[in-house]
Amino acid sequence: MVSDMRVGTAVDIHAFSSDPERKLFLACLEWPGEQGLEGHSDADVVAHAGADALLIASGIGELGTVFGVDQPQWAGASGKSLLAEAVRLVGEAGWTIMNVSVQLLGQKPRFAPRKVDAEEAMTVVVGAPVSVSASTSDHLGFVGRKEGLAAIATALVVRD
Repeated sequence: MVSDMRVGTAVDIHAFSSDPERKLFLACLEWPGEQGLEGHSDADVVAHAGADALLIASGIGELGTVFGVDQPQWAGASGKSLLAEAVRLVGEAGWTIMNVSVQLLGQKPRFAPRKVDAEEAMTVVVGAPVSVSASTSDHLGFVGRKEGLAAIATALVVRD
């Protein structure tokens, strides 16, 4: 019997960068030839949303308080390293990660060809099943105008 189970839900949003040299990272993968996102770190919205959902579910805090822009050691950090640190903190706090689900919202890049790779990359970091999906906004809002990307994540954790 599970005595203590929690769910965390989080959203992460980043604008596309005007810097043509900025690389795009999504779901712990580099996406060559795609426009990068602005951010204090690599702006991996998928990894960030997943990490945030884990932190929220376990009661540790939120992405912005744990890895905030006021903390220079996280400047330029990869989403993979933020996710790995969130996983470490969740375990240290006495929680086991059961699964994470993330949905990417954007008109670009085409996500489907790399879906399996993205899920595998994040599952390795999290140490539990991670599902990643993508959807467009039918050209509505900032996502539809290709101004940026958003991701929504849900994480399930249980007390050790």
